[in-house]
Amino acid sequence: MPEAPDLEVIKDYLNTNLKDAMVASCKVLRPTVVRSLATEITKDLPGRTFLDAQRRGKFLTLRFFGGRSLVINPMLTGALQHCAETVRVQKKTCVSLHVGGGMDLRYLDGRQMGKVYYIDNGETGNDAQDDLVPQYTGLGPDVLSGIDLEEFQARLKKFNGEIKGVLTRGAFISGIGNAYSDEILFAAGISPFKKCRALKPDELQTLHVQCRQVLEDATAILRERMGADIHNKVRDFLQVHNKGGQPCPKCGGNITQLNANQRITSYCRHCQPGLLIRN
Repeated sequence: MPEAPDLEVIKDYLNTNLKDAMVASCKVLRPTVVRSLATEITKDLPGRTFLDAQRRGKFLTLRFFGGRSLVINPMLTGALQHCAETVRVQKKTCVSLHVGGGMDLRYLDGRQMGKVYYIDNGETGNDAQDDLVPQYTGLGPDVLSGIDLEEFQARLKKFNGEIKGVLTRGAFISGIGNAYSDEILFAAGISPFKKCRALKPDELQTLHVQCRQVLEDATAILRERMGADIHNKVRDFLQVHNKGGQPCPKCGGNITQLNANQRITSYCRHCQPGLLIRN
């Protein structure tokens, strides 16, 4: 799942490399992924100029001239590929935009869990269709926006359950998914299974700091390493996520990894003490 660091770097890449590009054609290869809420995307999008890319939590929004936006929710396996039009079209390609200069922008999704919404963004006076995109509105503050400790604590009080699950809920703070919730909790020394209402004041303070610090550090690494291959997931630098059985970088013990509900939870039992409790 692309999370805030991945999408932040992809956003900046698109703003640099697609500036003023005009969509010459639009092909939908997997119709189940696309929701044309404004009008038919293959007929309406060609001829429009790319304005900019924006990120909202784990959504990526591409704005086009004339009040249109592509809102992309990549979910678990979605990705964007910017490549020469001569590059072989992969089977997992769902949407392909020819953006001039012999280049394509493609949305890839092997499991077709993500969605691409074509909406009227309201910039030309029409009613904005943001509310028609599930979970796009009502998100909490972005994890990289600099939410202060007081607001962080106040928002957390509204939630029950294990802290890892709460961190990945966009209504709390947006932009954190499965991988970086593991990384944040490891950096903070907090068990992913600890109930959020059981967190002590010093743990809350550490968690608040690490939410932003871990993602800022990851974003800096991705800026150096991702390059033009924005469709590739770069995760080998992570400390614990998806590294079950490997040595913990802090204590040297084995990293524990659990798989449940299509989600991986990776943590160190020694550095993040706590009991695994299921109600």
